[in-house]
Amino acid sequence: MNSDDTANAQPRICVLMNAGSGKGDAAQQRDRIEGAFADAGARAEIRKLGKGSDIENMAKTAVADGFDVIVAAGGDGTIAGIAGALCGSGAAMGIIPLGTFNYFARSLDIPQDEAEAAKLIISGVPRAVRVGSINGRTFLNNASLGAYPAILRTREETYRKWGRSRVAAYWSVLVTLATLRKPLRLEIESEGHHSTHRTPLAFAVNNAFQLRQMGLEGEEHIAKGKLALFVAPDTGRWGMFKNALALAVGRAQRDVQFQLIAGHRITIEAKRSPRDVACDGERARMRAPYTLEAIEGDLTVIVPQARQEGTR
Repeated sequence: MNSDDTANAQPRICVLMNAGSGKGDAAQQRDRIEGAFADAGARAEIRKLGKGSDIENMAKTAVADGFDVIVAAGGDGTIAGIAGALCGSGAAMGIIPLGTFNYFARSLDIPQDEAEAAKLIISGVPRAVRVGSINGRTFLNNASLGAYPAILRTREETYRKWGRSRVAAYWSVLVTLATLRKPLRLEIESEGHHSTHRTPLAFAVNNAFQLRQMGLEGEEHIAKGKLALFVAPDTGRWGMFKNALALAVGRAQRDVQFQLIAGHRITIEAKRSPRDVACDGERARMRAPYTLEAIEGDLTVIVPQARQEGTR
């Protein structure tokens, strides 16, 4: 192959597709994705992520098979799982958002339409993206302890009964808060500052776009390469309902509905361990202490030309 051939060669693309994400028909989604790549003059090998698939190992296998671009087609949890495998691998990640909220894709202006997102993978540019980590597990948007992992358990049951939707997601919040038991007892250390908290929820965010969507402060900390950790006060069940409502309508206030702690590295000690931790909508069992870190430059994502810089 001469130099001109090399310059014009299309990258080898592998799509890891979670057919269970979102509300669309999996076969139709696959056809649209394959058609979009074909229209762009590229070919992509699509590998289906079935129920119970080991996402991380499938992503590592795709890297070992020599693909230049590994595409995560799914919701935020699927994308985060693939991102964790690709960090430091040298392979670029493409995104085809198929989830309910799609915070990561939206924060990078990646189209929500499957076909348009596929075309972007051919026409876009690589960008180094910061990731978050909790005890070595990668997250892209958020990680949390307390009420939110419990909400995810309820949401999974609700989705099984009624299907995936934002209404079902919000309903899960109300049901969980109505039955939530004891608050957490946490000791938090960040950049030399130590504090003790009794709280139903600690919620770390790595995505300024999500903060804006939720009406929360802290974007300036993310712009400085830090994580923003929100700790809710222990207000009892009725207080939690009021705080959840304030959050839902974008009126949560610092030192009222939450305390904000920022840092490149945050350590959380918990009285009871192990416990469920939520990472981008997926639950994992972990032992304390919980070490949260912001990690720069390990992940490369294909984004629109106009989105090469700026806080996401």
